[in-house]
Amino acid sequence: MSLIQVINPNTSQAMTETIGRAARAVAAPGTEIVAVLPSQGVPSIESHFDEAIAAIGVLELVRLGREQGASGHVIACFGDPGLLAAREIAAGPVIGIAEAAMHTATLVATRFSIVTTLPRTLIIARHLLRQYGFSDHCAALHAIDLPVLALEDGSGAAQEKVRARCIQAKREDGSGAIVLGCGGMATLARELTQELGLPVIDGVSAAVKMVESLTALGFGTSKHGDLAYPLQKTLTGAFQHLN
Repeated sequence: MSLIQVINPNTSQAMTETIGRAARAVAAPGTEIVAVLPSQGVPSIESHFDEAIAAIGVLELVRLGREQGASGHVIACFGDPGLLAAREIAAGPVIGIAEAAMHTATLVATRFSIVTTLPRTLIIARHLLRQYGFSDHCAALHAIDLPVLALEDGSGAAQEKVRARCIQAKREDGSGAIVLGCGGMATLARELTQELGLPVIDGVSAAVKMVESLTALGFGTSKHGDLAYPLQKTLTGAFQHLN
């Protein structure tokens, strides 16, 4: 039995449940999924400011997951907030859903499109494409122009906009795959894949399978080089609990 901690870095319980369902739907027999969220932070992550706040919650949860015996961790926000810092304090693999989705897309197509939430987050996605080395693989980025929490309002309007943008991307971009750019879209991927006839990739599912693969291979996060455990220092004030 292996335990994968799936972290929703925002404080939305509804989105945490959505992410947990997507993770459990692909988890192998014998893999336990624990979907968690921070006790404080931001209700949605749609800016660099939001990501900076959310990163602290991610680190707190990774530390807790490690203490509870998690074999690996998934950061279920498309900005991958706190990813490298989380890898420093984790023993097992830590996978961000943007990185996982982009890697997966390049394994099944030569070019992919991204469909995400607000237009401002397209810029953050472009930063990640450059950081991960996938800029030449991404044909286009699309925003549904609705905030993240619209995916949880029960109206279905955001989901229909995601569907429409995916259809547009298939028609206009010449991409072989589409990446869903928000953890709250996770449960839409399978249905859209069947409807569009091309891979529509949810990073939550992709990240879970990557953690399973890495742990099956016996790999954790390397502790040689810059991802070694942080140097021991005395933290003060609000950060004392991270000592």
